[in-house]
Amino acid sequence: MIMVRNVNMYEIANKTGFSPSTVARALRGEGYVRKETRDTILNIANELGYAPNQAARTLKNNITQKIMFCVPDIMNPYYFQMIRGVSDVLEQHGYYTIISYSEHNTDREIKIIEALNTRFVDGMILGSFDFNARLMEEVEKSHYPMVLTNLVKSSNQNCNFDCVYVDHVRAVYVATEHLIQRGHKNICLLGGSLTEQTGAERAQGYKKALSDYKIEYRDELVIQSDFTREGAHRDFSAFMKSGVSTTAVVACSDLMGVSVMNYCREHNMKTPDDVAVATLDDTEYCQCIYPRLTSVGMMQYQIGALSAELLMKHILGARIEQQIVKLEPKLIVREST
Repeated sequence: MIMVRNVNMYEIANKTGFSPSTVARALRGEGYVRKETRDTILNIANELGYAPNQAARTLKNNITQKIMFCVPDIMNPYYFQMIRGVSDVLEQHGYYTIISYSEHNTDREIKIIEALNTRFVDGMILGSFDFNARLMEEVEKSHYPMVLTNLVKSSNQNCNFDCVYVDHVRAVYVATEHLIQRGHKNICLLGGSLTEQTGAERAQGYKKALSDYKIEYRDELVIQSDFTREGAHRDFSAFMKSGVSTTAVVACSDLMGVSVMNYCREHNMKTPDDVAVATLDDTEYCQCIYPRLTSVGMMQYQIGALSAELLMKHILGARIEQQIVKLEPKLIVREST
């Protein structure tokens, strides 16, 4: 097995008999070097375990060939396809992805942006549940290329960020509408905090669907939770113990939907006969539980791929003006409704 060690061009020059300047040109792929000479140098470099000094290359060119992808919850399967989309595009440009986990915390997101300002990476894709004023102040202050995975408007026409996002309002609307069309009226919304951007947008879609179908909105049917399986089980259990009647649930992630179905199974309730469940995300979890979950596809792979494409345009100097890309969610109906 070839071991990578700190081999320099002078060792390669000594081994091959070529001058250090010829070795340097061959290793960089710049300047004239005969094909036979280059092949010999590269073969010997490989045998010796030569690896280019990325730090030195970064200092010389001011390019790291890395981007950072910040996600609020690394355990949420919602981000798995998004990460794949980002990586697939960056690989075509010879770039690598560094994943950073903010723990759904604005202070940590701000610290991660500060790391961007040290030129640790060339740009960032920033995912957050809440692009609040504090966070956006730091985004616009940094001046480095970014793509945000939610809609955020800026008064600065020369702002440093683009947006690629799925319509969260529409996503919850179609899930709620689907349950209404199945005959449900007492529909529970199991979502995030209403004080955060994502939670508020999804609640807006829920309210609009009820309003359009002339169904009264009731605060007691809205559960503010987090997007984890444990948190959703805890909060849905408390809701059910309160005695509020419901026949259907819109859960704002597949993990939350799994928690609802687990609760029903624990209490001898059938899905969808006693409680119908529709979720958001359409991850593989939907088909790993029975009955399979009706879910709204949130275009995660497309968000990742398009975000990476826009970020690379910005990094490579091909960006002319801010780009805002909105994707439409898609309802996939299965047995849970």
